[in-house]
This record gives sequence, structure tokens and C-alpha cells, in this order.
Amino acid sequence: MNPMERTHNCEMKIKRFAYWFIGFSVVVIIWKLCIIESNLVSLQSFRKALELQEDQLELTQQQIVLFENWLNKKNNKKLPTIYAVTPTYWRFVQKAELTRISQTLRLVPNVHWIVVEDSETKTELVRNLIVESGLVATHLNAKTPPFEQLQSKEPRWKRHRGVEQRNTALKWFRDTLIPNKDKGIVYFMDDDNTYNVKVFDEMAKIKKVGVWPVGLVGGLNAESPILDEKTGKVKGYRSGWKPNRPFAIDMAGFAINLELILTKTEAWFSYKMEKGFQESEFLSYFITKDELEPLADNCTKVYVWHTRAENPAVKGTIPGLEV
Repeated sequence: MNPMERTHNCEMKIKRFAYWFIGFSVVVIIWKLCIIESNLVSLQSFRKALELQEDQLELTQQQIVLFENWLNKKNNKKLPTIYAVTPTYWRFVQKAELTRISQTLRLVPNVHWIVVEDSETKTELVRNLIVESGLVATHLNAKTPPFEQLQSKEPRWKRHRGVEQRNTALKWFRDTLIPNKDKGIVYFMDDDNTYNVKVFDEMAKIKKVGVWPVGLVGGLNAESPILDEKTGKVKGYRSGWKPNRPFAIDMAGFAINLELILTKTEAWFSYKMEKGFQESEFLSYFITKDELEPLADNCTKVYVWHTRAENPAVKGTIPGLEV
């Protein structure tokens, strides 16, 4: 083979190698771009999944808390679960009120917090507060209908409050828990009260419906059941408003055995009830006056108070700062 042919063959080999290399490089680049695009799609899908599954992620966090609670129950087998139902709505003091309650509940080893927002959707503020509390909790929401929403400058007693939210909790109990199997005590724990942890110790004694005094309510230093000295049973009520009601007891002044809630399925709160009679009418579904169980040292001790925080006159807000 002469020198010219050898040179020509060498050039052809170089060209073929160059074409092969360019072709291979193009394939590699296309492959890499496909991987990147696939990863972007995956990341976008993952992000959407995270956004769509916030409740499931919260549930995962709650599963960890539930396991911890189960371990606590192993050490406190005799303690019933206290289901604390807290209706809540947005105002400037909402987070402060819920924080105070959650800090109290953290001292109770056997509590399940049922938080029901008066809103169209669950809010991030309440969701984050529940997660950070570390409590076993169920987060629900139910919007009060327009005809019962408190108007500006209306006194609070003008409207039924918490009906929709408490009924949502009742429905959750009856849809989720099983009669004769799930045990516990149901307590309607409003977010604007102050609670001594001793009141939860008292609830552990309840067979049907337990009652106790409530401080700073009804224009009195405390409202309380009145006991018969001979029998120790409730014979009347010391109340600042209509003490002759069948059960003149504040919402914070009683708790009910879960079994009654699950079996008396006709028992609901109602907008048709006379204003101020929600507690009295509701308790009538479950018990008679002489069956009430006086607690808190025969109703001589106050472990819960109405201490509703005054709504502050906020003149401005700091962007990005959640109060």
C-alpha cells in the first residue's frame, strides 16, 4: 500500500471515529436530558404529592405520638382516655389560648385532644400548633352557619356557640369508636378557659356523668352543684342565671362517660334549644339529676375557671410574624 492510500485510510478512520464519537455524545446528552427531565417531573410530582397529602403527613406524625401514648398507657392501665373536645375560631388571641390549653394537656398522660375549627378548611396555624404540641390529637373543622354567626357588637349570649363544632366531634366519636370496646371520658374543653390538671384526675372516677364547680362564671365567683348533706347527691345548683334549669351547669363543669356518647345516638346539640340551655338539654339525654356524680372533693374545690382573654386592640401587624 502506497503512502497516499495509507494517508487516505487513516483520514477515513479518524472521520469514522469522529462521527461515532459525536453520535455517542449526542445519545449520552439526550439520555442525560431525559434523566433530568424525568427527575424534574418526579420532583414536581413529589411536591404535588406533599401538598395533597398534608393530612396524611400529619397523621404519620400522629402515629408516632399514638405509639408513645400507647407506651404511656401501658404504665397507666387503669386510667381512661380523656377525650377533650375544643371548638376554636380565629381571633388574635386564638394561638395564645390554644397554646395555654395544649401546655396543660401535656401534663395529662391519657388525653386525646379533639380540636374542631370553626372554618371552611383546616388552617395552618392550628395544624402546626397541634403537631408541635406532641399530643395525641384529631383535627376537624366545621363552619358555623351564617344565621348563627355572632355579629359585631352583639353580646355573646345572643347566639349559640360551638354547636356545629361539638356535633362534628360527636359524629367523629360515633363514626370512629366502638361501643363496649373503646373506653374513655368526653369533656367539652373550650379554648377560653383555664384548667388545673387535677380536674382530669377527677374525670378518671366518672361512671356516667361527673360534675364540679366552675370559677368566675355567671356573675359569681363560682357556680356549683348543691349537695344534699345526708345523701351527698345533687339537689340543686348555685348559678347566676336560671338556677332552676334541669341541669344548671356550665359546659366546663361536667364530663360524660364515652359509652353514653356512643350509645345515646339521639343526643346532639341544637340551634333550636333556648339560648343558655345547651348544657341542660344535652345532659337530659343521658342522666337524671340524682344520678350526677359530684367530684372535686364533693364540689368544694374549683379546678376550672372562665378566664376569657380580652381581644386586643391591634393597630398593625408585622408581616411574616405569626402571633
